[in-house]
Amino acid sequence: MENFVVTITFLFIGMALKRLPDFPSETGRVLNLFVIYISLPALVILKIPELIFSQNLLVPAFMPWAILLFSCAVILSLSKLLKWNRATTGCLLLLIPLGNTSFLGIPMVKAFFGDQAIPYALLYDQLGSFLALATYGSLILALYGTGKSTPTIKSVAKKIISFPPFIALILAFAIKTLPYPPVAVSILKLLSSTLVPLVMIAVGFQLTLSLDREMISQLSIGLFIKLIAAPATALLLCRIVGLQGEAVQVSIFEAGMPPMVSAGALAILANLSPTLTAALVGIGIILSFITLPILYQFLT
Repeated sequence: MENFVVTITFLFIGMALKRLPDFPSETGRVLNLFVIYISLPALVILKIPELIFSQNLLVPAFMPWAILLFSCAVILSLSKLLKWNRATTGCLLLLIPLGNTSFLGIPMVKAFFGDQAIPYALLYDQLGSFLALATYGSLILALYGTGKSTPTIKSVAKKIISFPPFIALILAFAIKTLPYPPVAVSILKLLSSTLVPLVMIAVGFQLTLSLDREMISQLSIGLFIKLIAAPATALLLCRIVGLQGEAVQVSIFEAGMPPMVSAGALAILANLSPTLTAALVGIGIILSFITLPILYQFLT
C-alpha cells in the first residue's frame, strides 16, 4: 500500500510543477528522455543477472505473453472497428498489454499474498513485462512512433537494435555470468531508482483531465481491457485448464495491474497520443485501488 501512496505522490508533484512558470512545457519530454537513456537501461542491466530459470514456474513465465496476445488482438480489432488513428492505436498497443508489475505489482503481491508469493511476481515481471517492454515495446514504437516514411522491415529492425533498453538487454545477457563490481552495482541501483519518480512526475506534468468525448471513450475502453477484461480472461482460462495454486493466483493478480509507467514514458516520447497516455497511466493507478482488492476476492 505504501507504494500506491508513493506513486500517487509523484504524480501530484508533476501536476503541481506544471502550474509553476519556471518549468517549461518540454519538462515532461526531458524527464522521459533521461528515463529511456539512463534509468531504464540501468534497471535492465541490474535485474537481468538476477533471473533464475526454472521449469517449475511455467504459469508466471507464460501468462504475461498470453495476456499480451489477448490484449493486442482486442485492441487491433477495436481500432479497425472504431477507426482509431495510428497514434491512438500505438498508444493502446503499448500501454494496455504491459502492466505495472514491478514497482506496484510486487509490493501489492506481498501485501495481499505474503512474502512467500514474491518469487512468482518477480518471475512474471522479469520474464514477462520486463522482456516485453524491451522487445515488444521496441517493435510497437518502431511501427507506430513518429515518422514520415512507411515502416519497413529494415527500419523496424534498426529502431529495435538502436533502442537503449534493448541494447542494455543484450549487454545484460552477454555479461550475465560475470559478477558486477560493488561500485557498479551501487551506481546501477542509484540510476535505476530514478525511473519511477521521473516517469510519474513526467506523467503528472502531462496529465490533463480535460479530455474530449472521443478520448474519454478510448481511455475507458483501454482501462476496461487492462484492469478488468485481461485478468478476467486469465482467470477463466486457468479455471478451464484446471490450473490452481498460488503461482496461478499471483499470475492472474499481476495481469490486472494498471498500465506500466515506463511504457507510458516511451509512448509520450514517441508522440503516441501523449494526453491519452498520461491519462491511462495516472487514472489507471488510481482506479487500481478499487479493482485489485476486488480481483483478489475472486481469487481466494
